Amino acid sequence: MFSTAQALFVYLRSFRRPSHGAQPVMLALAGNSGNPVYDFFIGRELNPRIGALDLKYFNELRPGIMGWVVLNVSFAIKQYHTLGYVSNSMWLAVVPQIGYCIDTLLFESKVLTTMDITTDGFGWMLSFGDLTWVPVMYSLQARYLAFHPVHHSTVATALIAVMGVASFLVFRLSNSEKNAFRTNPNGPSVSHLRFIKTESGSKLLVSGWWGLARHINYTGDWMFGLAQCLATGFDTPMTYFFSAYFLVLLLHRNYRDECKCREKYKKDWDRYCEIVPCMFIPYVI
Repeated sequence: MFSTAQALFVYLRSFRRPSHGAQPVMLALAGNSGNPVYDFFIGRELNPRIGALDLKYFNELRPGIMGWVVLNVSFAIKQYHTLGYVSNSMWLAVVPQIGYCIDTLLFESKVLTTMDITTDGFGWMLSFGDLTWVPVMYSLQARYLAFHPVHHSTVATALIAVMGVASFLVFRLSNSEKNAFRTNPNGPSVSHLRFIKTESGSKLLVSGWWGLARHINYTGDWMFGLAQCLATGFDTPMTYFFSAYFLVLLLHRNYRDECKCREKYKKDWDRYCEIVPCMFIPYVI
């Protein structure tokens, strides 16, 4: 209810007339279609504010991520209360997710370069997603394990743990490299990387992590989530809903990103795709 109320508030407020001398309301390109249902869903205003508080930036991470941690810890406590111990499957699901949440909050400023902030308006999609969908659906594995504990062998535990750590490193290191290059291409950690300069003035990396695949961070992110799904075993497909949903989300985001870059960079994007032909997995796809 709060998610919907907030979305309705920012939608109606986007029609306000700025006071004399104030900057005009900055609208999102996609959310200014003229279709009220679609604009309410996708978000009409790009970055609605109340005073100095940027509502989209605040909602993007803090409430949902913190709620996710609280629910995960609660489910682990529930299992401990029932069994007298926490199963290895619960540790495999909860510890990486809490680590991911801490990492997200520590690198909160990095979200400023993502499509959610730079392109999408703040509407019902992000309001509901940030406040409701993330904490409820992303804690699905821990919720299942609280009532249906799974016990893995030492080998299976090690394999799932290694998969989680390796995929997280791909996600974090590739994103850190991209953000470091955007901040200062001459910085010591990225000055050795090769790039092509586009007619728009932007630079596109063609070496390092981004020389391996155009969206290798998506691959790491998805594999990391899959590792937590594997922790729940194979007795139910319910816990794999997160992985299936996240795959659809990332594929759709990849499509939007590719379309945006092709429109922005034109022939330079074709040249870039020739140098980095794979989108997700090097030498495969």
